[in-house]
Amino acid sequence: MTANLPAAPMLYREFSTQAQIDAQYNPSIALADPAAPGKHFVAQSALARASLKQHLDIPFGATVHETLDIFPADAPNAPVFVFIHGGYWRALSSKEFSGVALGLQRRGITTVVVNYALCPWVTIDEITRQVRAAVAWTVRNIAQYGGDPARFSVGGHSAGGHLTAMCLQTDWARDYGLAPDPIKAALCISGIYDIAPLRYSYLQPMIQLDDGVVRRNSPAYTARACATPTWFTWGGAETSEFARQAQSMHAAWGALGNQSELRPIAGADHFTVLAGFERPEGELCAWLAGQLGV
Repeated sequence: MTANLPAAPMLYREFSTQAQIDAQYNPSIALADPAAPGKHFVAQSALARASLKQHLDIPFGATVHETLDIFPADAPNAPVFVFIHGGYWRALSSKEFSGVALGLQRRGITTVVVNYALCPWVTIDEITRQVRAAVAWTVRNIAQYGGDPARFSVGGHSAGGHLTAMCLQTDWARDYGLAPDPIKAALCISGIYDIAPLRYSYLQPMIQLDDGVVRRNSPAYTARACATPTWFTWGGAETSEFARQAQSMHAAWGALGNQSELRPIAGADHFTVLAGFERPEGELCAWLAGQLGV
């Protein structure tokens, strides 16, 4: 008779193996051509830099990686959107995401794309600090580039969705001398708000999570009372964990009485979810325009 073997221990929730976690959190696994999204983003970014007004590589901090690319709207005193790119904190740069300005510029919104240092050369703690510093710099300085700091929004995709949520946790008055809630709208796209499962994923050698990093950088567990209306969204074709991450963050946000919307973008995967920035009528552009009054 064969003895019953004990069940495998769970690494995270119902997942007992790295392969199971990777299947949920590596969005390239299901793609026929994993290089296709990157090629698309590069092409759209080249189009934006060839056709839009721009101020590239504006420093906001002391290190070489702390820069901003600004794409001003045509009209002065325009509302502002700060975009934080993804890449799981260990890849890509602002230059692959100039394309987010294509639709927004035509809606009359000035777009600022943030660059930051990457893991493993820096920690997620340091990336969070850099992004918060970029937001504070932009609030203080965007008027020089035709932007209205009173109509100021922030958003990001994937790791950038996480970093946007981390910005919403910030005590802006205490730490930066700004208004308590300078962000008038926030857009969190396909973000990871409990980063614990990534400790057991293919990403761990590069992002090097430990208990402290997870605790400090999981905004689903550190939400604060905040007046910023927020849309937590993801691609409707993404895995169940990306949906659950958004649902968990939305629940934590709403439990404090904060205003948020929870709604996926139908049919989109982890990469095509950003297409809503490429056309002025796209869902992402339309939502921001509504929040910013343009």
